[in-house]
Amino acid sequence: MSMDTASLAFLGTATSLVIFLFKFSTALDTITPSQSLSDGETLVSREGTFELGFFSLDDSEKRYLGIWYGNIPSKTVVWVANRNNPINGSSGLLTINSTGNPVLLSDNRTVVWSVSNLTKEAQEPILQLLDSGNFVLRNKNGGDLGIYLWQSFDYPCDTLLPGMKLGWDSKSGLNRHLSSWRSPTDPSPGDFMWEVQLHSNPEAVMWKGTEKYYRSGPWNGIAFSGGIALRPNPVFGFNFVSTEEEIYYKFNLNNESLLTRIVMNQTTYNRERYTWNDVNRSWSLYDIVPRDRCDSYGLCGAYGNCIVSELPVCQCLKGFKPRSLETWNLKDWSQGCMRNKPLNCETGDGFLKFSGLKLPDTTHSWVNKTMNLRECRATCLKNCSCMAYSSSDIRGGGSGCAIWFGDLMDMRQLPADGGQELYIRMNASETEGKAKPKMKIAIITVAAIAMVSGMLIVSFAIYKRKTKSTEQTSNNTQNNQDNEDIELPLFGLPIIVNSTNNFSINKKIGEGGFGPVYRGKLIDGQEIAVKRLSRTSGQGLNEFKNEVIFIAKLQHRNLVKLLGCCIQGEERMLVYEYMPNKSLDSFIFDKTRSRLLDWAKRFNIICGIARGLLYLHQDSRLRIIHRDLKASNILLDNEMNPKISDFGMAKTVGGEQTEGNTNRVVGTYGYMAPEYATDGIFSDKSDVFSFGILILEIISGKKSRGYHHPDHSHNLIGHAWRLWNEGKCLELIDSVSGDSLYISEVMRCYHISLLCAQHHAEDRPSMAVVVLMLGSKNLLPEPKEPGFFKYKGRHREESSSSKIESSSTNEMTISLLEAR
Repeated sequence: MSMDTASLAFLGTATSLVIFLFKFSTALDTITPSQSLSDGETLVSREGTFELGFFSLDDSEKRYLGIWYGNIPSKTVVWVANRNNPINGSSGLLTINSTGNPVLLSDNRTVVWSVSNLTKEAQEPILQLLDSGNFVLRNKNGGDLGIYLWQSFDYPCDTLLPGMKLGWDSKSGLNRHLSSWRSPTDPSPGDFMWEVQLHSNPEAVMWKGTEKYYRSGPWNGIAFSGGIALRPNPVFGFNFVSTEEEIYYKFNLNNESLLTRIVMNQTTYNRERYTWNDVNRSWSLYDIVPRDRCDSYGLCGAYGNCIVSELPVCQCLKGFKPRSLETWNLKDWSQGCMRNKPLNCETGDGFLKFSGLKLPDTTHSWVNKTMNLRECRATCLKNCSCMAYSSSDIRGGGSGCAIWFGDLMDMRQLPADGGQELYIRMNASETEGKAKPKMKIAIITVAAIAMVSGMLIVSFAIYKRKTKSTEQTSNNTQNNQDNEDIELPLFGLPIIVNSTNNFSINKKIGEGGFGPVYRGKLIDGQEIAVKRLSRTSGQGLNEFKNEVIFIAKLQHRNLVKLLGCCIQGEERMLVYEYMPNKSLDSFIFDKTRSRLLDWAKRFNIICGIARGLLYLHQDSRLRIIHRDLKASNILLDNEMNPKISDFGMAKTVGGEQTEGNTNRVVGTYGYMAPEYATDGIFSDKSDVFSFGILILEIISGKKSRGYHHPDHSHNLIGHAWRLWNEGKCLELIDSVSGDSLYISEVMRCYHISLLCAQHHAEDRPSMAVVVLMLGSKNLLPEPKEPGFFKYKGRHREESSSSKIESSSTNEMTISLLEAR
């Protein structure tokens, strides 16, 4: 009897062992082409960290295939395959089809989710769930070399796990980003997204729909400039890699036994980092962003500084004042701040140093890793569009150069151990630095000499006035000089005042760097446009002289006609023919008015601008480089014929000269050629670049400056280049332009725009060649990469490929981004 009992006990133990081994053996981590995974079955990673299978939410019949943690009691889902297409019922099946692609089938064998566009051809493919939480497709003979044909880490949902990359694969255009669940019971994408923006100075940005919600600030070699929590800590390490091939952020655990995840939370509109607490058997919140009110994007407007410890939290930076005091006092800070004293690029500005700031939005910024801070300052100072500069890498005392164009947005004051130094452009009188004693003595001495000199000059002037003949001769000489320079009819001030109803606000039709523009009517009924030099404009006088000298000597059907000028007292005005249809930008960027420009009119405008530029570059009395060609500077007459206007920034080149150089870079970012924006080198080819951008705007109806695409962060020319390489050019074309009768002509203009916008000036065609290309049907050369993303210096031999580094370095080449 005891023997039977012992035998039964042994048999029971053996049976239990067999059952245990059977269960263990069924906890597979792989699927082969001859296998499948049905609802009710799961894959378990080798160490049991993660599990993959089918699940429902809130007792719903909708079934999803997903991944969750396998060794904690609460089911925490980190990835969902069919988040947009749930299966009704428990009949889902995951398998590998005959072409080696993973597919998820419903009960009627309809494909509800699949993998396509594999990086390499599948040979003996297997699906495997790794202990990192990565679900991969690889070749069986690839072993564990990390060579994957596809991986779930490239297509995250709402969760970032250790080792996952948040960012871009520049070669394939893959954007690895997080998007929140729509609700706790609906894993489809909500309106909350976190991604790395692909700028010259990249940063991580959260979007709430189409609006920026929070941004991290740019990477400074150690952390994101606005991320207090991203400091060295015992839980996780992090790095940011920026090369020609990839731009991404990722984190890794310092202690592999810990469980940590980052989640986009649709309910709270936060990006939250959790760690698993074994004691409490629950998730503990480690950090969260946005962390306070000052993390709200753009809360304080341009040049506002958000200080969370102040009341109100929004303060204007030193040297600035509210743009609208009335709305500011009502705690509406959206209009931001403006300088106490306007900039004066012509006479020279300075910089004011601010410390402990979250650096401004980098959308309109530029980076050069090889410059030091002194060179960075000089580069910014010579470019009138540059509003601030800073070190791009704060390690080792600081290196590299980051500069910003246009208004500075979304800054905040950070604690003493955070933030960075930023140098903001100011009127020279507003810059810091008290004069030293020796300097004060020198200033006093110079002032005394100036006073004595002034007295002598006044005495001499009195003496001169007493000599009538000398006065008469001087006046005659001056009048002759004026007439020689101007060669234009002079309008009396009363005529201008009468024609514009004394510069009535109702007659004002625009304003630029020169000053306001008014519509008027002369006594004979002729309509005119009057550009009035603003007395506060630091650039206006030079622009006035330029326009008088240049346009007076230019006559072409595609150039705006200057009728005369008014010079009386302090008044300086230019009188133009009035263009009833105003400027090109008022049509092509307006959804309603753009319909008035069919393709025939748009093509006529493109050809007219080309002929006008050709005249400036080659056929005029002066060889003129416009330097500010853009849609707002193309006026349209009553028959929609284009006329190039605004020659305030123009430069001449003489003889055999083909280019010039300036220390004062002026113009509009988004239209500037790379060599001009970075080195101040202008030529007819820099105008050709601007013309190429202008063609794209006319074709697409989209602005180059501030262009944003939901799937990537290229600007307009970058997007156009990408579509060209993918054979998808028609996606860019405005529906008004896309008439099938003219599609070949539209595509030819698209092709010409890319040729004009090539990165290197010597690759671009001249305007003479452009005019020929527009008027013929001959084959065109293949365009090279445009000047929109990679900047490698002025000379070709400086070009080199950067290698991927798995460290916190920034090897990003310079992007030319748009700002005004």
